[in-house]
Amino acid sequence: MSETHVERRARLMGPNVPTFYRSPVHLVRGEGVWLWDAAGKRYLDCYNNVPHVGHCHPKVVEAIAKQAATLNTHTRYLHDMVLDYLERLLGTFKNGIGQGILTCTGSEANDIALRMAQAATGKTGIIVTDDTYHGNTTAVSQLSARRPQIGERWPNVRLVPAPNSLLRPDPDGTIFAGHVKAAMAELAAAGFGTSALLICPMFANEGLPSLAPGWLAPTEAALRAEGALIIADEVQPGFGRSGSHFWGHERLGFKADIVTMGKPMGNGHPVAAVVTTPEIMASFRNVFSYFNTFGGNPVSAAAAMAVLQVIEEEGLQERAAKSSAYVKDRLEALNHPLIADVRANGLFFAVELRDGDKGATAFSVQLVENMVARGFLMNVIGADRNVLKIRPPMAFDIEHADLLIDALAAALAETKVPA
Repeated sequence: MSETHVERRARLMGPNVPTFYRSPVHLVRGEGVWLWDAAGKRYLDCYNNVPHVGHCHPKVVEAIAKQAATLNTHTRYLHDMVLDYLERLLGTFKNGIGQGILTCTGSEANDIALRMAQAATGKTGIIVTDDTYHGNTTAVSQLSARRPQIGERWPNVRLVPAPNSLLRPDPDGTIFAGHVKAAMAELAAAGFGTSALLICPMFANEGLPSLAPGWLAPTEAALRAEGALIIADEVQPGFGRSGSHFWGHERLGFKADIVTMGKPMGNGHPVAAVVTTPEIMASFRNVFSYFNTFGGNPVSAAAAMAVLQVIEEEGLQERAAKSSAYVKDRLEALNHPLIADVRANGLFFAVELRDGDKGATAFSVQLVENMVARGFLMNVIGADRNVLKIRPPMAFDIEHADLLIDALAAALAETKVPA
């Protein structure tokens, strides 16, 4: 008897390797916002930000193939492509950010960012929220509260309550700032001091709370007073996803000292980066010896350059702003007793489902399964896993939005509320 795909996967990859959905989707092809499984079923991708400009975008594919056929090496040799890309990338930033390091993953970028903050400040304490995710290295895994730690959490790490605009209103950010101040005081008393606050400017994994521009100002002031830095993890908000701004920290209205990015940067090609000011970079380079064999290779840089070109040529940031307003209006028009809130930040949407004072976790999970069965990929986020996470590729337009919302309305009506 032949083994199933799932059985083969477990035999070759080991136990507990994560997959989405109760019946994992076996994908074989993608194009734009569409995906097809091994049985030929088509899915509208409303979840994956990795193919930022659309699955298998021909200009990105062409750039990868052309460079791969010419040269691929690393940054201990001189080549123009990595410099050309960095120059264009850095041109999208303000506030003195002017140098960068290319890596392979966002985890690596965040790991470097932590060391940059330590080198620049001479302190080792780090503050993050209590429902965050910033990667898989030994260092950044210490920042996640979602996975068990082996032994105690590192003593130089402090977790503060994540903002939640529905359950814990904090319209001017003073409550969050109070938590950060308390964490800084603890780190100072313990002898670590605070090197940086690391956040996603959308607080995407925390549930995408609605935060007004300037919301982080009290926190920023408190950090500056102690000489601490702010690291913006732009893996999810960056590259125009917010519609109104190219970077999420610009939309929220704070100055980022260090910015990291990853998944969407190469449209699926493994490339990521950390960028900062020349002063902070010099501190890092003078303290740490760092080299990444594959980070900054010409093929990765070519893929990333093509992504920037497509965003500009196809007006994807502007299209995101237009589609965002339309999707939010349609989501707000949905009528269901468990819908407690609808939130949007460019092409990133959250629908929070609650049953009284409890998150409607079981209903939310079943609703996602029903949407997948209908051919629409999405997922859940938030501490209670009761917030629908809708985060499509940037090629997602109004015609796709109508397909999504019509299907969601039908699935909401048919999904049973667990007893």
